[in-house]
Amino acid sequence: MKLVKVLFMMCLIVIAAMPIGAQNGQASGNGSRNSCANCPLAQTAFAVQPLSAEETNHLLYIREEEKLALDIYQALYSKWKIRIFSNIAASEQRHFDAVGTLITRYGLPDPALTAGFFTNPDLQKLYDVLFAKGDDSLLYGLQVGVTVEETDIEDLKAAIAVTDNRNVLMVYGNLLNGSLNHLSAFKSHIEAVSSN
Repeated sequence: MKLVKVLFMMCLIVIAAMPIGAQNGQASGNGSRNSCANCPLAQTAFAVQPLSAEETNHLLYIREEEKLALDIYQALYSKWKIRIFSNIAASEQRHFDAVGTLITRYGLPDPALTAGFFTNPDLQKLYDVLFAKGDDSLLYGLQVGVTVEETDIEDLKAAIAVTDNRNVLMVYGNLLNGSLNHLSAFKSHIEAVSSN
């Protein structure tokens, strides 16, 4: 299983080194990239492997974290009517659904039920802070996007490090690739807004 993990991490390095547009077959920088083109990657052909308690905890956390991103971007689009938020929210919906498929497949209770509300108190606090900040200005809203994606990237890497489950690794790898793309798109928009 260590070999599977090493090969998976090597694939992530190669993907991360590719130009952002090449990763998704598009060159647009407006956040409209289909970063989860193969989601439901959760519809993988790999046999279901049992999850450890640690893997289960990460999976439940990632489910709510994807919901946080989705809820925040939908709220920011409603406030600012900037396409990057709606485009990335659509991608986050696919990510959320892919993790949801894993939740269902492994018979786990779904913690992500109501928009803006979270089972995990740390995620609830983060949502509340980011929601308030993003409501203040468009620039702050874009900075919230950077914060969300950087947090997702860090947490996905931590979750990847503790699993050898191929179904889970495939979904996490796709989510990580998407978050890297989203982060790049938000940073580009911040530069454009700041220079005006």
